Amino acid sequence: MTTRTIQTRGAEIVLDDTGEAEPALIFLHYWGGSARTWSPVVARLPDGARKVAINQRGWGGSRATDGAYDLQALGDDVMDIVETLGIGRYVLVGHSMGGKVAQILAGRRARGLLGLVLVAPAPPTPMQVPSDVRTSMLASYQSREGVIAALKVLAGPTLGDAQREQVIEDTLRGDPDAKRSWPESGMLVDISGALAGLDLPVEIVLAEHDQVERETVLRPLFSNHLPGATITTDPVAGHLVPLEAPQAVAAACARLLARLH
Repeated sequence: MTTRTIQTRGAEIVLDDTGEAEPALIFLHYWGGSARTWSPVVARLPDGARKVAINQRGWGGSRATDGAYDLQALGDDVMDIVETLGIGRYVLVGHSMGGKVAQILAGRRARGLLGLVLVAPAPPTPMQVPSDVRTSMLASYQSREGVIAALKVLAGPTLGDAQREQVIEDTLRGDPDAKRSWPESGMLVDISGALAGLDLPVEIVLAEHDQVERETVLRPLFSNHLPGATITTDPVAGHLVPLEAPQAVAAACARLLARLH
């Protein structure tokens, strides 16, 4: 694995890059995560496949040089990274907030994008989260005690102690503006219109015990907005599916890649 720093049009992005074969898999983490959120998934994928795990601006050592942390800026970073790394064909694998960034790029009909794997994804429509709850979410990301409390909602019963420490470290390391951007604005963005008529293979992995992106809400919603998507549900995981059920995510990646060959 090679760790690289890429200068995009508005950020310095740190990423992990391994393998060579295309289509590449490009991984986009959740609000509070980092590139290493995907390590258990990457470890379960073929060595030869190119796998690029991005620390989105404000997380994991990446930073905005233009001060922007909105979802469109995160999408711009991905497009710049694809160009800089010379990737011709790729699949986006996005978790939660990262799933919404992946949908934004699909809505743009980004060149070279062949498919999506959406993992407990934020929906394309605005999330129905009251203002006081969004304020509480942001407050929980300011201290170790707050993140520990948030984990009671984020995680299912299978998250190990080392993984909990990783989540705490990644969350607290986040840039203050990156922490604010998602609950204050990103959750409310409506990109559903851009997905109309999307002709890409899509795998969606939901989790039975997810208290953030609930299966009962997301399954009918995505069946409407991405009617051709294949939707599976992991019976054990909470919201942190890449850490709690990496085998389910790796299997979805393998299924999508098989559809492209």
